Amino acid sequence: MEAIKNIMQKNRVAKANQHIPPIAILLFGIFLVIAVFGVSYMEGKVNPNWINVWLTAWVLIGIILLFALKVASQWEKAVVLRLGKFRLLRGPGAFWIVPIIDTIPTWIDGRVMVTPFSAEKTLTKDTVPVNVDAVLFWVVWDAEKAALEVEDYRSAIAWAAQTALRDIIGRMMLADILVGRSAIDQELQHIIDERTTPWGVTVQSVEIRDVVIPQVLEDAMSRQAQAERERQARVILGESEKQIASSFAEASQAYVNNPTALHLRGMNMLFEGLKEKGALVIVPSSAVDTMNLGALSGMIALAQNNKPKE
Repeated sequence: MEAIKNIMQKNRVAKANQHIPPIAILLFGIFLVIAVFGVSYMEGKVNPNWINVWLTAWVLIGIILLFALKVASQWEKAVVLRLGKFRLLRGPGAFWIVPIIDTIPTWIDGRVMVTPFSAEKTLTKDTVPVNVDAVLFWVVWDAEKAALEVEDYRSAIAWAAQTALRDIIGRMMLADILVGRSAIDQELQHIIDERTTPWGVTVQSVEIRDVVIPQVLEDAMSRQAQAERERQARVILGESEKQIASSFAEASQAYVNNPTALHLRGMNMLFEGLKEKGALVIVPSSAVDTMNLGALSGMIALAQNNKPKE
């Protein structure tokens, strides 16, 4: 809303600008100087009435040049009306009009224009209020239509873009808006271009800058995302446990009919645990006799005592 007000204010300033070129002001000053020097030269030599005619003529010529000579910039087109009727487009460059009879109500800018617009607190299809900011890039391709078919084409384009954005938001779910910005851009461009083509304006592109959702909903979505990541982590952990269990089951098949291998594997595991300095291993009493752990422990203790000190 504030951006559209700024556009309307700029349009009022542009209308107030009469496009009086500096060269016209310079010519008016030159003619005025000529008139003054002529009066000072003729003073006392000719009839005072002729002096008044001289002064009036030069001042009148200067005023006519001041309002008849116009200069349009390279990117501008001047809409010339003669007695209220469209006559022609003039520019760029210098051109002449007939003062009083011809008027230039509008100067059309032919460059690519940028119009920011927004949709504030607009409800989505799932009744979520969102604020959406966007930028519209457009250009006038027919200056005559832009001047004659719509009162203020800049403001009209801004309002058309805003209403189109609100309409699209109202027909979409919040999730689609958050992930489908490119689709919204293309649909907005198509809708706005259809509305502005009769005004001699074409839309080059539309870009969504930002989508703002309520803070409470943002926090809830953040918690949902965290819960989803935790769920995925637990699923991955469960799959890992299943793979580990499958590997153990496959490895155990090697010891089913080979008790000697199982006995050696158990002794190796115990040896690895006991050789760590300060390690404490608790085993069943039956394993002491079965695996000859007494001799094994003595050998480990002897090895640790005979270990050279650093």
